[in-house]
Amino acid sequence: MRVATPRATRGFTLVELLIALSLIGIITLLLFSGLRLGTRSWEAVETASERVADLRIARNLIERALRQTQALTLVVDGVERPVFAGDAEALEWVAPLSDHVGIPGLYILRLSLEEAGEYPRLVLTRWLLHDDVLNDDHEHPAWEPLMESTGSRAERGPFDRDLAQGAYGRTVLLPRVARFQLEYFGRPQAGFEREWSEEWSDRRALPQAVRLTLSTPEQPWPAALVRLPGPEAILDRDR
Repeated sequence: MRVATPRATRGFTLVELLIALSLIGIITLLLFSGLRLGTRSWEAVETASERVADLRIARNLIERALRQTQALTLVVDGVERPVFAGDAEALEWVAPLSDHVGIPGLYILRLSLEEAGEYPRLVLTRWLLHDDVLNDDHEHPAWEPLMESTGSRAERGPFDRDLAQGAYGRTVLLPRVARFQLEYFGRPQAGFEREWSEEWSDRRALPQAVRLTLSTPEQPWPAALVRLPGPEAILDRDR
């Protein structure tokens, strides 16, 4: 005698099993493809955010230090010279730095471009405003006025390494710079009208403002107008 097997208890046929496995494979592939796409998108967003953050941090640091500029002079070769000096691609000024740099106090800060392949890098060099630091040429380069510096600006010692317990240091603010330009607003001489110029040197008075244009190949940014400490003045934003 043959016992009839109910249809509900029968197993899957080979064709049904192959179809099910194929559907599972397609669904798994779609899930992993979506996951990879999401991961790549997240990584792209993180990379773009880091680039914007680097530019924002560099600009904020420069603007904050400029707003604390001190109008000081130093005697160089027997001649009293103002420290503040700059041109279109370099600037030197005196401003305080907190204890996170090693030694709190006033520093001579130098902002300049240095060649580094396809795009230049933006470097901040600092000397503690102290005779022993400014004149010491054994542990680090001695300070020279910006407009009188000899040799390449890139030959100034190692990066991101504090020497003399933090009294001297060099930091790469941005490794790739597409555009960097500085302009100065003030009176070129007593009795002259205020105007924008691309150089400020040998002037005892600070400029009333500095216009900073800074961007990277990946991130453009509008120019910033930074008012320096001093008498109130009306600034002409047009050249």
